[in-house]
Formats: sequence, structure tokens, C-alpha cells
Amino acid sequence: MLVDSHCHLEYEGLVENQAAALDRARVAGIEAFLNISTRRAEWAQVVGTAQARGDVYASVGIHPHNADDHLDLTREELLAATRDPKVIGIGETGLDYYYDHSDRAAQQRLFRLHIDVAREVQLPVIIHTRDAEEDTLAILEDELGKGAFPALIHCFTASAEFGRQVLDLGLSVSISGIVTFKSARDLQDFAKDIPQERLLVETDSPFLAPVPHRGKPCEPGFVRDTAQFLAELRSEPLDELARYTTRNFYTLFSKAAA
Repeated sequence: MLVDSHCHLEYEGLVENQAAALDRARVAGIEAFLNISTRRAEWAQVVGTAQARGDVYASVGIHPHNADDHLDLTREELLAATRDPKVIGIGETGLDYYYDHSDRAAQQRLFRLHIDVAREVQLPVIIHTRDAEEDTLAILEDELGKGAFPALIHCFTASAEFGRQVLDLGLSVSISGIVTFKSARDLQDFAKDIPQERLLVETDSPFLAPVPHRGKPCEPGFVRDTAQFLAELRSEPLDELARYTTRNFYTLFSKAAA
């Protein structure tokens, strides 16, 4: 059994046929789903889906693209949102300097706010980083100096050096369907060497459909294709990779196992 550690069940491409997509994933052997929020207006719907479906969990957070629209977000507001029993993670948050949809200072402030709340409640921070390795690492090192917190780099596409550095800091890494792309040679090389105890798998659906589903809206069930590719890449049986990535999910997102 596998877990999709990062999906957007409320986004166009999934929400219209959400129940059917989840049923297909269950048939494919996916036992749990983490439904990710990216803006405050989504929180109620994301958490509501988790409350209605026993094998779906939720996160609360603000994507860096949306930082400018959430300058008024308070620590108390985010903290209160984490108290729902089905909320098991904080994010996704982080830094995106590729698109720069929001002011970089605003992204950094909200990233730190998420970490501050995560440190208090000990829920994992789900981190998005793109073209922002130096600042992401600097913030992580600074914030870890203030006290430990669990964290995950989701949909990892950064450099191998950055990957080694965040692994050294104690973070976990989640791999999406991008690893199956022919152009992803550097990611494939890095993915071979991620320690078993730090590796998770995800779809980021409805985006980034893996081979052989390119060109289609991605579904949570496609995490099996990514896991199969990773298992072959790492010369491991699929059932072994499924076992330890699922264990890692429940270890990191320990509120789901409570």
C-alpha cells in the first residue's frame, strides 16, 4: 500500500470527479491522501473533504505565490487552523523566485510564520522551493537554531547539493512524477541516493502526471507509477519502497497515526 503525500483534491481537474478519482486510487493500492491547501480561502473546503473521507488528511497554509494576498495572516489564525483532528501538516509554504508572483520579503515572512507555528505544534512544514535554494536553506538553518521542527521538501526538483544539505538538516524529501520525465536526469541521479528513511512519494495532482500519463490531469492513483519508477531506479522491489515510504509518511505526519 502507498500514500499520496501531496495532492490538491479541490483543484480543477480533480474536484469535478473527486470521489471517482479517489476510488480509482484505492483500487490501485493507495491507502491515504494528504490534501494540500495553498490559500486561506481553501482551508474550509480542504479540511471539510478530509473530515468527510476517513483516508484523506489536510494541511493548512499559504503558497508563496499567494503571499501578497495574505499579509494580514496572523500566527494565532494559522495556529487555530491546525487544531482540527484531520489537519496533519502546515503548508504548503516556502519560496518561489522563479515566478515571483509575490514579493520576496512577504514570502520569507510567511515562511517563517509557518515554521514558528510548526515548532509549537510539531506538525511538519510542507515546503515549496523553486529558484530559491540559498534563501530557503538560510531560513531553515536560522529557524532550526531557534528550536527543532519537522519539515519536508515537497516535489523535490532542486540541486543535489541543496538536497544533501536539507537531508543533513534532518528534513525529508518527497518525489513527484517529474522523476519519470526523460529530462529529469539530475533528479533521477539524486533520487537513487536518498536514504530510505527520508523518502516519500507524491503526485502534486492534478499537476505533473508521470509517464505513462503525460498530457492528462494527474490523479492520486498515479503515485503508483512514480513509486514503480523509483523502485526500478533504486533497484528495489516495489513492495519494499511502498512499505518504507508509507512508514515514513506516518512517522513524519505522526498526527495521522494517532
